[in-house]
Amino acid sequence: MKTILKKIVSVTSVAAMILSMVACGTTGESSLSTSQTSDKSTSTENPQITVMVPPWAEPSPELLEEFTATHHIQVEMNIVGWDEIKNKVSMAAVGNKAAADVVEIDWSWVGEFGAADWLEPIQMTQEEKDGIPTVSSFMYGDAILAVPYINDFRLAYYNMEHFKEVGIEEAPETWEDVIEGAKEIKEKDIVEYPIAMAVSAGEAATTTLLWMTLSSEGEMFNEDFTMNKENVMGALTTINQLANEDMLIDPANQTMKDIEVYGKLTAGDASFMVGPTHFIGKINNPEFSTVVGELSAALVPGTEDIKTATFALPEGLGISKYSQYKAESKIFIDWYTSPEVQTTLYKDQGNVPTRTVALEDLIDEELIIGGDVLIAQSEHISAPFPQGIPYWYSEMSNTFYNSVSQMVAGAITIEEAYTNMETTLAELVANA
Repeated sequence: MKTILKKIVSVTSVAAMILSMVACGTTGESSLSTSQTSDKSTSTENPQITVMVPPWAEPSPELLEEFTATHHIQVEMNIVGWDEIKNKVSMAAVGNKAAADVVEIDWSWVGEFGAADWLEPIQMTQEEKDGIPTVSSFMYGDAILAVPYINDFRLAYYNMEHFKEVGIEEAPETWEDVIEGAKEIKEKDIVEYPIAMAVSAGEAATTTLLWMTLSSEGEMFNEDFTMNKENVMGALTTINQLANEDMLIDPANQTMKDIEVYGKLTAGDASFMVGPTHFIGKINNPEFSTVVGELSAALVPGTEDIKTATFALPEGLGISKYSQYKAESKIFIDWYTSPEVQTTLYKDQGNVPTRTVALEDLIDEELIIGGDVLIAQSEHISAPFPQGIPYWYSEMSNTFYNSVSQMVAGAITIEEAYTNMETTLAELVANA
């Protein structure tokens, strides 16, 4: 176990270096302390803050009661679909209002939110930053705009029993293995749609295209931020084949949220998916899975030339610039991302900790089943954007996911989907 701990510390350091490549700035002390900016905390005896997060980040009522009892701050949870949060935060900020005091911040929103000045910088000591390496993904210039709470990169998951029924005893290592196995699973009527893949018109479809390109073809972008046409066309062709030619993806996925699509695997209605890291704690948890013991994590499939590939998508908690309870919000974030609470959230929700010490403790206690896969995949994290996350990422993503969705629905061709994306990207780069 000590060897595993040494490996995870080493891997975390490597991941931190890689993640710094996709961050929007360099690590440094924030120039503004949130404890100095609260407008009402000194005059309100029992303040109440609002917290807007997706379903997988919701703490239990018992945890919230513990927080309130300790800090004398009431918390109103606002649980919202991940893809809706960004719009709510943006719309409120335009009117100089806070959608919530504490809000979910995705790695891909940092450039846009930082440029718009919608978030309050969070002050952290160097020791605190060293203990959460992925904080580098939430830097904008010298300011920390959010504290990461979930250590997310893409992993593969598969139903071992489904694949064994078609004679495949080991985890599929290449996309050819996955597709051939899925075809046989479909032919034997084990499940009708073996591959769970997010392809609806939302951010998750952009993510799908990113990891499919990276793992099956290679880099998506060139150094000058043009698209690698051969690689992207190859990925689009594969997605279209899975959806429309082989019918391995449920047509209902075209209108389903990503979390609903991933739920097909844990319900036994799908055989394979590439999904969030936190599912490693859910696939064999009877509270989330009806096929406990049948599912396993695996490396994201590759090709003869690519063993495996993935990229990081950490999520964090930030403080709205328009919050009237900034100090209280910072107290909540410190509590929520503490080692003790992160350990509890892994046990409750499967959220893989961002704090190195919490991750080490869970591995040491052998509470992370499949930790060896987690470690092995983390050694293959790469940066999808050669020059860091652009502030216009959201505009680019909007065209990307709509193009993927329309292609899968048969409304446009593969070539038209690529042209749409290439044209938008060129305009954004030219106007940057």
